[in-house]
Amino acid sequence: MKLLLALLLPVAIVPAGVPPAEQVVIADGHVDLGPRFVDGKWTIQLRDDTGDPVVWRPLENVVLQANDAAVVSVPADPSYAFLGTPGAKVWVIPQVQKAGVVWPGWNTQDPDVASRVDREVTWKLNGVEGPGAFTLFLNSDFGKPAPVFDSRKPFPQETGVDVNTHVHGNWTFATPGAYLLDITMTAKLTDGTTVTDTRPLHLHAGPGDPREAFKTTVVVDSNDQFPWLWIAGAVVLLLVGSFALIRRRRA
Repeated sequence: MKLLLALLLPVAIVPAGVPPAEQVVIADGHVDLGPRFVDGKWTIQLRDDTGDPVVWRPLENVVLQANDAAVVSVPADPSYAFLGTPGAKVWVIPQVQKAGVVWPGWNTQDPDVASRVDREVTWKLNGVEGPGAFTLFLNSDFGKPAPVFDSRKPFPQETGVDVNTHVHGNWTFATPGAYLLDITMTAKLTDGTTVTDTRPLHLHAGPGDPREAFKTTVVVDSNDQFPWLWIAGAVVLLLVGSFALIRRRRA
């Protein structure tokens, strides 16, 4: 698997069409995740460069598909052990554009964003729902992987994105199927106010109908499940104990 340095790329500023309302699957070509001001409201959308004209799509209406052309074998290099056993099959949307594979990046170059945001945008991953491990990583200047997100680690996770930048990374899926990323982008504006938006990012790896990913709408954060279950159980035990004590006193 050939993995190269992170790309900081310019994006041509062209008028975007009206965001389409239909649900689409994108399996080839360049797209970018990023914030915009839509009707004055800070909103995460997907810039779709795969057609003419360019459009910004509502994030909830898109599935990014890692198709069979994205399948690679995990390299023997220990630096990539987080991807799985050497030689194992994994779906990788690469940092460097590959023919026949969707090429998602993220950018903070929308003109209003570039002019109104103070320094950077905070990109947070709140949780992941899917059949296997998901990672997003960059290749450092020395060719080693630099992790951005990893679904096996505690949530939330976050990274900073400098204003007026455009970046691509490696999106990996250990198991085929539908994935849902719960993401938030937040920024402090030059006027001192803070803006934030949370949206679902749908992805699908491998065989099967990628539109199945639209059916996943809620992320179950395992990091939060245990404390709430423990608290609920404690409340139930407390109520049962109190009821038993009251009955004994009445007797």
